[in-house]
Amino acid sequence: MRRPLLLFALVSLIAVTGCGGPDDSTPTACLEGPSFYLGKGRDVVLISDCLAENQTGGDLATVGTAMLAAATKLNSEARAEPGGNANVQLGYLLGAAERGADGTEGIHAELLRRLSAAARYSPDNRPLPATFLAAYQRGFDAGRSRG
Repeated sequence: MRRPLLLFALVSLIAVTGCGGPDDSTPTACLEGPSFYLGKGRDVVLISDCLAENQTGGDLATVGTAMLAAATKLNSEARAEPGGNANVQLGYLLGAAERGADGTEGIHAELLRRLSAAARYSPDNRPLPATFLAAYQRGFDAGRSRG
């Protein structure tokens, strides 16, 4: 009688401790600031992994702040040199963020809205050049599929 009860207790403990998983936590690299989102250290963790399904509010705020800082910096660089690498990186960041937010039941919707606004910012609401948009789209498509 004791053996089945002990086995049940062990299985229950494993099930409870195993409930958390990769969808519930934010990888540490994602919490290290904008430099991660600017391409440094992304060898191990994908940007899309930074938007966890059941992400805590604190992690979401930290990730969101870093992503927005990166998007703002890349937008500035991309406007200075339309069609350059910063445009591709900016698109990649947004595509990967969108990929990561898929299936998270909308908890990242506000972050995606803010990232989009930062990525497409233009002083005086002037239209962005076609070269900016084309390079951004290439990066976005890559980030959406692999990010």
